[in-house]
Amino acid sequence: MEIRDQLGRKIELQKIPKRIISLVPSQTELLVDLGLENSIVGITHYCVHPAYLKETKVSVGGTKKVNLRKVKELEPDIILCNKEENTKEMVEALEKVAPVHVSDVASLEDAYKLMGDYGKMFNCEELSFTMVNTIQKKVKSLKKLVANFSEKKVAYFIWDNPLMVAGKGTFIDEILKLNRYKNVYNQERYPQTTMDELKKSNLDICLLSSEPFPFKEKHKVKFESFAKEVQIVDGEYFSWYGSRLMEAMDYFKQLHS
Repeated sequence: MEIRDQLGRKIELQKIPKRIISLVPSQTELLVDLGLENSIVGITHYCVHPAYLKETKVSVGGTKKVNLRKVKELEPDIILCNKEENTKEMVEALEKVAPVHVSDVASLEDAYKLMGDYGKMFNCEELSFTMVNTIQKKVKSLKKLVANFSEKKVAYFIWDNPLMVAGKGTFIDEILKLNRYKNVYNQERYPQTTMDELKKSNLDICLLSSEPFPFKEKHKVKFESFAKEVQIVDGEYFSWYGSRLMEAMDYFKQLHS
């Protein structure tokens, strides 16, 4: 079977992969929800959903650095990576062990494509089709809810020191647009910012994400003078592009209520 990953790289598979290493938390959860839990042999420290996986699967390290010896010992048929989460050097090293599929998700369409690709790769097309269809229906329902909302100017913070925000070209930015939020930061990816820049932004809402930096209620006071509203939000719902999107649309509806 010949496939292409989301970077357009050609991958040759001799058979349907039965031993999978996933180095991306949202993709690990997606595999489980596609009924592939028994095929997962390796995960990262950060693969926290479902929580019990860390008791039943081998951790091969983090998203930026893995234990290659452990990876080799697991004899994977395929290793799943992500352009943003994993480094180019890591992918190159892993390719010497097994075929590597790299995802690149910056939009809902990219997410749907990834689910469809997994369906083909792992012989679970019917379930992946149902999953995509369910998410699309929930997205449509959310769009209908927010259609007449006035657009709100927001900044989405992912780190505290230094201050970092989600910018353009990110999946988070796509989700902000879906919720009728206008991202005031036009720089690409995850730029650093300052309180002085924040003052000039005339924000409606400061969104403080629960990940990767774990913003808590105590952090809100620092931002309260820069926006009409400061909210702690669940970062997984804004940045995880797998099956969590099914829950995410319900979360966003609650956020607007």
